[in-house]
Amino acid sequence: MERIASKKPWLAWVMILAGTGLMSVGIKCIFDPMGLVTGGFTGIAILVKAVTEPLVEGGIPLWLTNLALNVPVFAAALLLQGRRFIGRTAAATLLLSAWLYVLPEFDLSGQDYPLAAIFGGVILGVGMGMIFLVRATTGGTDMVAALLQRRLKHYSVPQIMQVLDGVIVALGLSLFGLKPGLYSIAAIYISAKISDALLEGFKFSKAVFIISEKYAEVAKSIMDTMERGVTGLRAQGMYSGQEKCMLYCVVSKKEIVELKELVLKIDKNAFVIVSDAREVLGEGFQEYGNHPPL
Repeated sequence: MERIASKKPWLAWVMILAGTGLMSVGIKCIFDPMGLVTGGFTGIAILVKAVTEPLVEGGIPLWLTNLALNVPVFAAALLLQGRRFIGRTAAATLLLSAWLYVLPEFDLSGQDYPLAAIFGGVILGVGMGMIFLVRATTGGTDMVAALLQRRLKHYSVPQIMQVLDGVIVALGLSLFGLKPGLYSIAAIYISAKISDALLEGFKFSKAVFIISEKYAEVAKSIMDTMERGVTGLRAQGMYSGQEKCMLYCVVSKKEIVELKELVLKIDKNAFVIVSDAREVLGEGFQEYGNHPPL
């Protein structure tokens, strides 16, 4: 996606526009009406709106708080990190605030907490993933964490973000109660999983380790029948002290049943380990030019 966006700059802006639009729908039309605080500056904006409702009709708007919080953070980032660090993030932040301004207030979840957590988490995760795919963010706590990490070098950016977002969610829990707080945590988990899936791709594969006395026959059968490559790794049984050849092979999810049947047909005593391969690049799988950027 990053390579495509570099050849077609307009595509990156479409992704940012659509991603911030989806995020704003999740925030303003699902999380805010239910009092679900999911961390970040938008979570603070929901808190500020709820606290100021008795003082200001309708409370301070979400877009205004989000924009006001990001201005000093961007100023600090520009001073400490330079223009290159900000990049498309500034545009994404402004667009998110604009979407929050123009979207009408209505409750999509119908006051249903499970639906709000699941549906809102999916929408927010898809929006975040689309923005991350073109190497942008919407500012907020991730940028604050990056700036704090300059001083707190013994902590990683994700660790600092977890603390910041945890404090925001805890404040939401104290303001809105236990039930919205717990569903907020569920929404955060769902959105993180969805955005990670978009970044890593949905084409998960299976990595298989095979230990068999008939390794040569098993390897030949896999290569001839399934037309998949097999790698032989030298191994030693620590209990027996015998040297063994462990086979390593990567197949698609739909091929794993065929592979296990093929191995057990040759050697019923074979030891087979199957694990998930989150991303596989190269011949027979995803091409290098088409995988999402890390």
